[in-house]
Amino acid sequence: MRAYRAVLDSASGSSISTSALPLPDKPSIAVIPFAAMSADPEQESLADGIAAEITTALSKARWFSVVARHSSIQYKGRTADVTQVGRDLGAHYVLEGAVRRAGTRVRITAQLVDTVSGTHVWADRYDRELADLFAVQDEIAERVVAAIEPQLYAAEHFRSQSKPPERLDAWECVARALSYVSQGTSAGDAAAEALCQRAIAIAPDYGQAYSLLAIVALRRVSFVGDLKPARSGASTNARTALGLDERDSWAHIAQGMVFFRMRRHGDAVRAYRRALDLNPNSALAHAALGHALAAQGAGEEAIKSAEHALRLSPGDPRVGAQASHVLVFARFAAGDYAESAALAQEMIARYPEYLPAHYVLIAANAMKGDLKAASEALAAPLRLRPEFSLAWLHENMPWTGEISERLTEGWRRAGVPSGG
Repeated sequence: MRAYRAVLDSASGSSISTSALPLPDKPSIAVIPFAAMSADPEQESLADGIAAEITTALSKARWFSVVARHSSIQYKGRTADVTQVGRDLGAHYVLEGAVRRAGTRVRITAQLVDTVSGTHVWADRYDRELADLFAVQDEIAERVVAAIEPQLYAAEHFRSQSKPPERLDAWECVARALSYVSQGTSAGDAAAEALCQRAIAIAPDYGQAYSLLAIVALRRVSFVGDLKPARSGASTNARTALGLDERDSWAHIAQGMVFFRMRRHGDAVRAYRRALDLNPNSALAHAALGHALAAQGAGEEAIKSAEHALRLSPGDPRVGAQASHVLVFARFAAGDYAESAALAQEMIARYPEYLPAHYVLIAANAMKGDLKAASEALAAPLRLRPEFSLAWLHENMPWTGEISERLTEGWRRAGVPSGG
């Protein structure tokens, strides 16, 4: 007969294991129960609900592992050392927080900690009126998850910098690629494309690498080359990503971008909505949806989608560029050329190499009658893309119908070369 004994943690009386779990290949995160800063049952319920909602929402991102709720719940009511939590649960990162109520208002704090180094990756505070317990839970979970995702990519990129390129694993290649995409430059996109290809060579069944490769290939057309060959490869990679994981929202974003560049705007809208069904907190999907809606003439809905993306992830340059361009284009589509030009100028100040903003700025200035400003705006695209012409724009731009006609008229007035 075998006999067993349980060894309890002497300080707390818990049965938490002291053996460390190995860290998985891709980043993993544990959401430990948020602390309720009083004995108020409603406050404790809010704290538990927020942690549960965040855990569920993070699991939809699929780019990283999320420790199951039933494993993290053992830390409820404990003062947890995040380094030990990381060892216990095999987690690279721990998200912890607290809830404090004062009258009808509630303050929620959250922080993301690297369990290996012990450093803080991200922290924020949210003050809300506690009118609807569940509404507050949902909103805070949405905001926290959208804020964490780009911070995780940035942290993993920083972590991977200690390794030479030949020793990167597939996830580290993708993390670096995402960082390069955020630069919004031709050189950054070229580096990201090479890293995605390396990730696929290391792990041929890594769906997210195919998704990002499709997205980057289409972005690069804004800087160099023609759409047709890039679109063909992007379409193949998007289909591969969907075949590997149909429930990955990024695969549907990639598919939507292929449809968008094929001028199949209705199909693009459906793909982006499917991405949001799978991950409602994807700021990039909200921004991309705004693009397709604006192309269909649904300007108000497009603006709402872009503004929601910016609220979800104000610090993510990928989202910022995409959503800002939606706002620029939607104003042009609505005939508000002065506002479109003003927003385009602001956007170019932040993302000087993001050529689509330059394209709209040229047309908006010309259509509002400021041909001098339109001519000045033409200088940057001609410098960054020497083959820039009406012929290239007609072949490569995604816009159709009456909106395309007005853009073309603006470009003509501004003196865009006709091309071959």
